[in-house]
Amino acid sequence: MKILIQSARIISPGNEFHNKVCDIFIDEGIIKEIGQGLKVDADKTFTSPNLHASPGWFDAKVNFCDPGLEHKEDLNSGLQLAEAGGMTAVATSPDTHPKISNKAQIEYLINKSSMSPVQVYPFGALTDQLGGTVLAEMYDMQQAGAIAFSDAEKPVSSGIMYRALLYAKNFNGVIISFPFDSSIVGKGFVHEGKASIYTGLKAIPSLAEYMVVQRDLSLLEYTGSRLHFTGISCRESVNLIRDAKKKGLNVSADCYINNLCFTEEDVLGFNANFKTLPPLRSADDQLSLLEGLNDGTVDFVCSDHNPEDIENKEVEFDQAAFGTIGTQTLFSALRSIKNLSIDQIIQYIAINPRKVLGIHQSPIAVNQNANITLFDPSGEWEFNASNNLSKSNNSPLLGKKLTGKVLGIINNGILSTQQEREQIQGA
Repeated sequence: MKILIQSARIISPGNEFHNKVCDIFIDEGIIKEIGQGLKVDADKTFTSPNLHASPGWFDAKVNFCDPGLEHKEDLNSGLQLAEAGGMTAVATSPDTHPKISNKAQIEYLINKSSMSPVQVYPFGALTDQLGGTVLAEMYDMQQAGAIAFSDAEKPVSSGIMYRALLYAKNFNGVIISFPFDSSIVGKGFVHEGKASIYTGLKAIPSLAEYMVVQRDLSLLEYTGSRLHFTGISCRESVNLIRDAKKKGLNVSADCYINNLCFTEEDVLGFNANFKTLPPLRSADDQLSLLEGLNDGTVDFVCSDHNPEDIENKEVEFDQAAFGTIGTQTLFSALRSIKNLSIDQIIQYIAINPRKVLGIHQSPIAVNQNANITLFDPSGEWEFNASNNLSKSNNSPLLGKKLTGKVLGIINNGILSTQQEREQIQGA
Protein backbone atom coordinates (compact mmCIF):
# COMPACT_ATOMS: atom_id res chain seq x y z
CA MET A 1 0.00 0.00 0.00
CA LYS A 2 1.17 3.52 -0.84
CA ILE A 3 0.61 6.04 1.96
CA LEU A 4 1.17 9.79 1.92
CA ILE A 5 1.35 11.74 5.16
CA GLN A 6 0.96 15.44 4.40
CA SER A 7 2.33 18.44 6.31
CA ALA A 8 3.50 16.68 9.46
CA ARG A 9 5.95 18.28 11.87
CA ILE A 10 8.58 15.61 12.46
CA ILE A 11 9.66 15.18 16.08
CA SER A 12 12.78 13.02 16.11
CA PRO A 13 15.69 14.43 18.15
CA GLY A 14 18.96 14.04 16.26
CA ASN A 15 17.21 13.49 12.92
CA GLU A 16 17.95 15.81 9.98
CA PHE A 17 14.19 16.46 9.61
CA HIS A 18 13.63 17.19 13.29
CA ASN A 19 11.08 19.96 13.86
CA LYS A 20 10.52 20.41 10.12
CA VAL A 21 7.09 20.24 8.45
CA CYS A 22 7.29 17.63 5.68
CA ASP A 23 5.32 15.16 3.60
CA ILE A 24 6.24 11.50 4.08
CA PHE A 25 5.65 8.99 1.28
CA ILE A 26 5.57 5.31 2.22
CA ASP A 27 5.38 2.37 -0.20
CA GLU A 28 4.97 -1.22 1.07
CA GLY A 29 6.03 -0.18 4.56
CA ILE A 30 9.22 1.62 3.46
CA ILE A 31 9.74 5.39 3.56
CA LYS A 32 10.50 6.33 -0.06
CA GLU A 33 10.51 10.11 0.06
CA ILE A 34 10.45 12.97 2.56
CA GLY A 35 9.94 16.56 1.45
CA GLN A 36 7.50 19.39 0.99
CA GLY A 37 4.63 19.36 -1.52
CA LEU A 38 5.27 15.80 -2.69
CA LYS A 39 3.34 14.83 -5.84
CA VAL A 40 2.90 11.06 -5.68
CA ASP A 41 0.25 8.47 -6.47
CA ALA A 42 -0.94 7.23 -3.06
CA ASP A 43 -3.63 4.71 -2.08
CA LYS A 44 -4.19 6.58 1.18
CA THR A 45 -3.50 10.20 2.09
CA PHE A 46 -3.59 11.44 5.65
CA THR A 47 -3.41 14.95 7.04
CA SER A 48 -4.81 16.77 10.05
CA PRO A 49 -4.48 20.16 11.76
CA ASN A 50 -1.35 20.44 13.93
CA LEU A 51 -0.19 17.03 12.69
CA HIS A 52 3.03 15.75 14.26
CA ALA A 53 4.97 12.58 13.41
CA SER A 54 7.55 10.82 15.55
CA PRO A 55 9.24 7.43 15.69
CA GLY A 56 6.68 4.87 16.88
CA TRP A 57 6.03 4.82 20.61
CA PHE A 58 6.93 1.84 22.77
CA ASP A 59 5.22 1.05 26.08
CA ALA A 60 7.81 -1.16 27.74
CA LYS A 61 5.69 -2.54 30.59
CA VAL A 62 2.17 -3.84 30.01
CA ASN A 63 0.17 -6.79 31.26
CA PHE A 64 -2.34 -7.99 28.68
CA CYS A 65 -3.36 -10.96 30.89
CA ASP A 66 -3.18 -13.42 27.99
CA PRO A 67 -3.18 -16.37 28.45
CA GLY A 68 -5.41 -17.20 31.39
CA LEU A 69 -6.94 -13.94 32.63
CA GLU A 70 -8.71 -12.80 29.48
CA HIS A 71 -11.71 -11.48 31.44
CA LYS A 72 -9.45 -8.59 32.52
CA GLU A 73 -7.69 -8.12 29.18
CA ASP A 74 -6.68 -10.25 26.23
CA LEU A 75 -4.10 -9.81 23.53
CA ASN A 76 -6.65 -8.50 21.01
CA SER A 77 -8.12 -5.85 23.33
CA GLY A 78 -4.64 -4.95 24.54
CA LEU A 79 -3.34 -4.41 21.02
CA GLN A 80 -6.36 -2.31 20.11
CA LEU A 81 -5.91 0.00 23.08
CA ALA A 82 -2.18 0.17 22.37
CA GLU A 83 -3.02 1.35 18.83
CA ALA A 84 -5.34 3.98 20.25
CA GLY A 85 -2.57 5.05 22.61
CA GLY A 86 -0.13 5.58 19.74
CA MET A 87 2.01 2.53 20.47
CA THR A 88 3.71 0.66 17.65
CA ALA A 89 5.26 -1.73 20.17
CA VAL A 90 4.67 -3.04 23.67
CA ALA A 91 6.64 -5.26 26.04
CA THR A 92 4.40 -7.76 27.82
CA SER A 93 4.68 -9.06 31.37
CA PRO A 94 5.25 -12.80 31.95
CA ASP A 95 2.82 -12.79 34.89
CA THR A 96 -0.05 -14.60 33.16
CA HIS A 97 -1.68 -17.98 33.82
CA PRO A 98 0.31 -20.03 32.96
CA LYS A 99 3.39 -17.87 33.33
CA ILE A 100 5.46 -17.07 30.23
CA SER A 101 8.44 -19.25 31.10
CA ASN A 102 9.23 -21.34 28.03
CA LYS A 103 9.87 -21.04 24.31
CA ALA A 104 6.40 -22.16 23.21
CA GLN A 105 4.67 -19.47 25.26
CA ILE A 106 6.91 -16.75 23.78
CA GLU A 107 6.06 -18.00 20.30
CA TYR A 108 2.35 -18.01 21.16
CA LEU A 109 2.40 -14.28 21.99
CA ILE A 110 4.44 -13.32 18.93
CA ASN A 111 2.39 -15.41 16.50
CA LYS A 112 -0.98 -14.33 17.90
CA SER A 113 -0.05 -10.65 17.45
CA SER A 114 1.63 -10.96 14.05
CA MET A 115 -1.21 -9.31 12.08
CA SER A 116 -1.33 -6.18 14.25
CA PRO A 117 0.50 -2.90 13.54
CA VAL A 118 1.56 -3.10 17.19
CA GLN A 119 4.55 -5.39 17.69
CA VAL A 120 4.67 -7.50 20.84
CA TYR A 121 8.03 -7.98 22.55
CA PRO A 122 7.53 -10.48 25.38
CA PHE A 123 9.40 -10.53 28.65
CA GLY A 124 10.18 -14.09 29.66
CA ALA A 125 10.07 -15.29 33.24
CA LEU A 126 13.29 -15.08 35.23
CA THR A 127 12.43 -18.23 37.20
CA ASP A 128 10.30 -21.18 36.19
CA GLN A 129 6.63 -20.22 36.57
CA LEU A 130 7.81 -17.14 38.54
CA GLY A 131 8.34 -19.56 41.42
CA GLY A 132 11.58 -17.96 42.57
CA THR A 133 13.55 -21.19 42.94
CA VAL A 134 14.83 -22.42 39.54
CA LEU A 135 15.99 -20.28 36.62
CA ALA A 136 13.68 -20.43 33.60
CA GLU A 137 14.79 -21.42 30.09
CA MET A 138 16.11 -17.93 29.39
CA TYR A 139 18.38 -18.69 26.44
CA ASP A 140 15.70 -20.70 24.64
CA MET A 141 13.17 -17.92 25.24
CA GLN A 142 15.55 -15.30 23.91
CA GLN A 143 16.04 -17.36 20.75
CA ALA A 144 12.25 -17.46 20.37
CA GLY A 145 11.91 -13.67 20.74
CA ALA A 146 11.98 -12.74 24.43
CA ILE A 147 13.74 -9.40 24.88
CA ALA A 148 14.39 -9.53 28.65
CA PHE A 149 13.66 -11.57 31.75
CA SER A 150 11.63 -10.62 34.79
CA ASP A 151 9.69 -12.17 37.64
CA ALA A 152 7.26 -9.23 37.44
CA GLU A 153 6.35 -8.11 40.98
CA LYS A 154 7.39 -11.41 42.58
CA PRO A 155 10.34 -11.31 45.03
CA VAL A 156 13.72 -12.53 43.77
CA SER A 157 16.30 -13.79 46.25
CA SER A 158 19.92 -12.65 46.22
CA GLY A 159 21.09 -16.09 45.11
CA ILE A 160 18.68 -16.26 42.18
CA MET A 161 19.53 -12.73 41.06
CA TYR A 162 23.24 -13.53 41.27
CA ARG A 163 22.88 -16.68 39.17
CA ALA A 164 20.56 -14.97 36.68
CA LEU A 165 23.03 -12.15 36.10
CA LEU A 166 25.88 -14.62 35.59
CA TYR A 167 23.87 -16.84 33.22
CA ALA A 168 22.45 -13.99 31.13
CA LYS A 169 25.94 -12.56 30.66
CA ASN A 170 26.72 -15.52 28.37
CA PHE A 171 24.15 -14.41 25.77
CA ASN A 172 23.92 -10.67 26.53
CA GLY A 173 20.50 -11.09 28.12
CA VAL A 174 18.78 -8.27 29.98
CA ILE A 175 17.71 -9.03 33.55
CA ILE A 176 14.90 -6.88 34.94
CA SER A 177 14.58 -6.16 38.64
CA PHE A 178 11.40 -4.87 40.24
CA PRO A 179 12.93 -3.62 43.51
CA PHE A 180 10.48 -4.55 46.22
CA ASP A 181 11.20 -6.47 49.41
CA SER A 182 7.83 -7.83 50.48
CA SER A 183 9.29 -9.27 53.67
CA ILE A 184 9.80 -5.71 54.93
CA VAL A 185 6.44 -4.46 53.74
CA GLY A 186 4.23 -7.30 54.92
CA LYS A 187 0.70 -6.24 54.02
CA GLY A 188 1.42 -2.60 53.28
CA PHE A 189 -0.85 -0.52 51.06
CA VAL A 190 0.41 3.08 50.84
CA HIS A 191 3.62 5.10 51.09
CA GLU A 192 5.09 5.52 54.55
CA GLY A 193 4.48 9.21 55.17
CA LYS A 194 1.44 11.44 54.90
CA ALA A 195 -0.52 8.65 53.22
CA SER A 196 -0.04 6.12 56.00
CA ILE A 197 -0.41 8.69 58.81
CA TYR A 198 -3.59 10.33 57.54
CA THR A 199 -5.34 7.16 56.33
CA GLY A 200 -4.20 4.80 59.06
CA LEU A 201 -3.37 2.20 56.41
CA LYS A 202 -0.29 -0.01 56.70
CA ALA A 203 2.79 1.52 55.13
CA ILE A 204 5.20 0.61 52.32
CA PRO A 205 8.47 2.38 53.23
CA SER A 206 10.95 3.50 50.56
CA LEU A 207 13.44 1.25 52.33
CA ALA A 208 11.70 -1.79 50.81
CA GLU A 209 12.70 -0.47 47.39
CA TYR A 210 16.12 1.10 47.70
CA MET A 211 17.53 -1.72 49.81
CA VAL A 212 16.89 -4.09 46.87
CA VAL A 213 18.37 -1.53 44.44
CA GLN A 214 21.50 -1.41 46.58
CA ARG A 215 21.70 -5.22 46.73
CA ASP A 216 21.21 -5.72 43.00
CA LEU A 217 23.74 -3.03 42.10
CA SER A 218 26.29 -4.85 44.25
CA LEU A 219 25.51 -8.10 42.44
CA LEU A 220 25.73 -6.32 39.10
CA GLU A 221 29.14 -4.87 39.91
CA TYR A 222 30.39 -8.28 41.07
CA THR A 223 29.15 -10.17 38.00
CA GLY A 224 29.84 -7.51 35.37
CA SER A 225 26.50 -8.28 33.76
CA ARG A 226 23.58 -6.14 32.59
CA LEU A 227 20.58 -5.02 34.68
CA HIS A 228 17.46 -2.92 34.25
CA PHE A 229 15.35 -1.62 37.14
CA THR A 230 11.65 -1.18 36.50
CA GLY A 231 9.28 0.94 38.57
CA ILE A 232 11.79 3.15 40.39
CA SER A 233 9.81 5.44 42.70
CA CYS A 234 11.93 7.06 45.44
CA ARG A 235 14.77 9.54 45.74
CA GLU A 236 17.19 7.06 47.31
CA SER A 237 16.85 4.66 44.37
CA VAL A 238 17.46 7.44 41.85
CA ASN A 239 20.61 8.52 43.72
CA LEU A 240 21.94 4.95 43.88
CA ILE A 241 21.41 4.38 40.16
CA ARG A 242 22.92 7.76 39.29
CA ASP A 243 26.08 6.85 41.22
CA ALA A 244 26.19 3.39 39.61
CA LYS A 245 26.03 4.90 36.13
CA LYS A 246 28.86 7.27 37.01
CA LYS A 247 30.91 4.21 38.03
CA GLY A 248 30.29 2.71 34.60
CA LEU A 249 27.97 -0.14 35.59
CA ASN A 250 25.75 -1.48 32.81
CA VAL A 251 22.49 -0.42 34.46
CA SER A 252 19.33 1.30 33.26
CA ALA A 253 16.00 2.20 34.84
CA ASP A 254 12.43 3.21 34.13
CA CYS A 255 9.62 4.70 36.17
CA TYR A 256 5.85 4.38 35.89
CA ILE A 257 3.61 7.18 34.72
CA ASN A 258 1.45 7.16 37.86
CA ASN A 259 4.46 8.05 40.02
CA LEU A 260 5.14 11.06 37.77
CA CYS A 261 1.54 12.33 37.73
CA PHE A 262 0.30 11.61 41.26
CA THR A 263 1.61 11.63 44.81
CA GLU A 264 0.71 10.05 48.13
CA GLU A 265 -1.81 12.82 48.74
CA ASP A 266 -4.01 11.37 45.99
CA VAL A 267 -4.74 8.27 48.09
CA LEU A 268 -6.20 10.29 50.95
CA GLY A 269 -9.66 9.96 49.39
CA PHE A 270 -9.39 6.13 49.50
CA ASN A 271 -9.93 5.84 45.72
CA ALA A 272 -8.61 2.36 44.90
CA ASN A 273 -7.63 3.51 41.40
CA PHE A 274 -4.72 5.28 43.11
CA LYS A 275 -3.57 2.04 44.73
CA THR A 276 -0.44 1.18 42.78
CA LEU A 277 2.76 -0.79 43.23
CA PRO A 278 5.12 0.88 43.82
CA PRO A 279 2.86 3.16 45.84
CA LEU A 280 2.38 6.82 45.05
CA ARG A 281 5.15 8.46 47.03
CA SER A 282 5.99 11.96 48.26
CA ALA A 283 6.26 15.11 46.17
CA ASP A 284 10.00 15.05 46.89
CA ASP A 285 10.28 11.55 45.43
CA GLN A 286 8.28 12.64 42.39
CA LEU A 287 10.63 15.59 41.84
CA SER A 288 13.59 13.23 42.08
CA LEU A 289 12.15 11.03 39.33
CA LEU A 290 11.79 14.06 37.06
CA GLU A 291 15.35 15.11 37.85
CA GLY A 292 16.47 11.57 37.04
CA LEU A 293 14.73 11.69 33.68
CA ASN A 294 16.28 15.06 32.89
CA ASP A 295 19.85 13.96 33.66
CA GLY A 296 19.58 10.46 32.14
CA THR A 297 19.56 8.47 35.37
CA VAL A 298 16.04 7.24 34.60
CA ASP A 299 15.98 6.18 30.96
CA PHE A 300 12.30 5.99 30.06
CA VAL A 301 8.67 5.95 31.20
CA CYS A 302 6.10 3.18 30.84
CA SER A 303 2.47 2.79 31.77
CA ASP A 304 2.61 -0.39 33.88
CA HIS A 305 -0.78 -1.16 32.31
CA ASN A 306 -2.35 -3.53 34.82
CA PRO A 307 -6.05 -4.29 34.24
CA GLU A 308 -8.27 -5.37 37.14
CA ASP A 309 -11.95 -6.33 37.17
CA ILE A 310 -14.61 -4.61 39.29
CA GLU A 311 -14.50 -7.28 41.96
CA ASN A 312 -10.85 -6.45 42.66
CA LYS A 313 -11.16 -2.67 42.57
CA GLU A 314 -14.58 -1.51 43.75
CA VAL A 315 -13.95 -2.69 47.31
CA GLU A 316 -12.40 -1.20 50.46
CA PHE A 317 -8.95 0.27 49.76
CA ASP A 318 -7.10 -2.32 51.84
CA GLN A 319 -8.90 -5.15 50.02
CA ALA A 320 -8.40 -3.76 46.51
CA ALA A 321 -5.79 -5.07 44.08
CA PHE A 322 -2.82 -2.92 43.10
CA GLY A 323 -2.65 -1.44 39.61
CA THR A 324 -4.18 0.78 36.96
CA ILE A 325 -4.63 0.71 33.20
CA GLY A 326 -2.59 3.29 31.31
CA THR A 327 -1.31 2.45 27.82
CA GLN A 328 -4.10 4.32 26.06
CA THR A 329 -3.47 7.49 28.10
CA LEU A 330 0.33 7.37 28.53
CA PHE A 331 1.10 10.23 26.14
CA SER A 332 -1.66 12.47 27.48
CA ALA A 333 -0.54 11.81 31.04
CA LEU A 334 3.00 12.86 30.14
CA ARG A 335 1.62 16.01 28.50
CA SER A 336 0.11 16.98 31.86
CA ILE A 337 3.55 17.26 33.47
CA LYS A 338 4.84 20.83 33.58
CA ASN A 339 8.15 21.69 31.92
CA LEU A 340 8.30 18.39 30.00
CA SER A 341 8.86 19.16 26.31
CA ILE A 342 7.55 17.19 23.36
CA ASP A 343 11.13 16.30 22.45
CA GLN A 344 11.70 14.84 25.91
CA ILE A 345 8.46 12.85 25.83
CA ILE A 346 9.37 11.27 22.49
CA GLN A 347 12.79 10.41 23.90
CA TYR A 348 11.18 8.69 26.90
CA ILE A 349 8.49 6.69 25.09
CA ALA A 350 9.94 6.07 21.64
CA ILE A 351 13.72 6.20 21.47
CA ASN A 352 15.12 5.26 24.88
CA PRO A 353 13.01 2.11 25.52
CA ARG A 354 14.26 0.59 22.26
CA LYS A 355 17.83 1.65 22.96
CA VAL A 356 17.85 0.10 26.44
CA LEU A 357 16.13 -3.14 25.43
CA GLY A 358 18.10 -3.62 22.22
CA ILE A 359 15.18 -3.13 19.83
CA HIS A 360 16.00 -1.89 16.32
CA GLN A 361 15.34 1.82 15.86
CA SER A 362 13.47 2.85 12.71
CA PRO A 363 14.26 6.54 12.20
CA ILE A 364 12.08 8.73 10.01
CA ALA A 365 14.41 8.61 7.04
CA VAL A 366 14.38 7.48 3.41
CA ASN A 367 14.73 3.70 2.88
CA GLN A 368 13.83 2.98 6.50
CA ASN A 369 10.86 0.96 7.72
CA ALA A 370 7.91 3.23 8.43
CA ASN A 371 7.38 2.90 12.18
CA ILE A 372 5.62 6.16 13.00
CA THR A 373 3.15 7.63 15.48
CA LEU A 374 0.92 10.50 14.32
CA PHE A 375 -0.38 12.90 16.95
CA ASP A 376 -1.56 16.37 17.90
CA PRO A 377 0.27 17.44 21.07
CA SER A 378 -2.34 20.13 21.79
CA GLY A 379 -5.43 18.11 20.87
CA GLU A 380 -7.99 17.80 23.65
CA TRP A 381 -10.17 14.77 24.35
CA GLU A 382 -12.03 13.11 27.18
CA PHE A 383 -11.15 9.62 28.36
CA ASN A 384 -14.41 7.91 29.21
CA ALA A 385 -16.21 4.56 29.29
CA SER A 386 -17.18 4.77 25.62
CA ASN A 387 -13.66 5.26 24.23
CA ASN A 388 -11.77 3.19 26.81
CA LEU A 389 -10.76 0.13 24.78
CA SER A 390 -9.58 -1.91 27.74
CA LYS A 391 -11.80 -4.60 29.19
CA SER A 392 -11.11 -3.02 32.59
CA ASN A 393 -11.89 0.44 33.97
CA ASN A 394 -9.35 0.86 36.78
CA SER A 395 -7.99 4.27 35.80
CA PRO A 396 -7.92 7.52 37.81
CA LEU A 397 -8.16 9.37 34.47
CA LEU A 398 -11.60 8.08 33.47
CA GLY A 399 -13.95 11.03 32.99
CA LYS A 400 -11.05 13.49 32.74
CA LYS A 401 -10.33 15.92 29.91
CA LEU A 402 -6.83 15.31 28.58
CA THR A 403 -4.38 17.12 26.31
CA GLY A 404 -2.36 15.27 23.70
CA LYS A 405 -4.32 13.32 21.10
CA VAL A 406 -3.15 10.31 19.13
CA LEU A 407 -4.21 10.49 15.46
CA GLY A 408 -2.80 7.21 14.18
CA ILE A 409 0.12 4.85 13.75
CA ILE A 410 1.98 3.35 10.80
CA ASN A 411 3.82 0.05 11.18
CA ASN A 412 4.16 -3.22 9.29
CA GLY A 413 2.84 -1.41 6.21
CA ILE A 414 -0.46 -0.65 7.98
CA LEU A 415 -1.94 2.82 8.55
CA SER A 416 -4.34 2.77 11.50
CA THR A 417 -6.05 6.07 12.29
CA GLN A 418 -8.19 7.25 15.15
CA GLN A 419 -10.80 8.44 12.65
CA GLU A 420 -11.14 4.93 11.19
CA ARG A 421 -11.43 3.40 14.67
CA GLU A 422 -14.16 5.85 15.63
CA GLN A 423 -16.07 5.03 12.43
CA ILE A 424 -15.87 1.32 13.17
CA GLN A 425 -17.07 1.86 16.77
CA GLY A 426 -19.95 4.02 15.55
CA ALA A 427 -21.08 1.57 12.89
